[in-house]
Amino acid sequence: MSDLKTRTRIGNTLDTELLKKLKELSSITRIPMSRLLDEAVEDLIQKHNTTHLLAFKKNIVEK
Repeated sequence: MSDLKTRTRIGNTLDTELLKKLKELSSITRIPMSRLLDEAVEDLIQKHNTTHLLAFKKNIVEK
């Protein structure tokens, strides 16, 4: 097994239909699913603007 220097293994579940589409996209584009998931998470974080999330977290911790 290769050394995962910049990667972290996670365990999670995914909607069955989303997984089918992800596998199909990976197969068609020949882009590994892990790379597609990286891109999706980056897009999600950008969408939700991490600045607002960090401010929200700080507010919760202070209470």
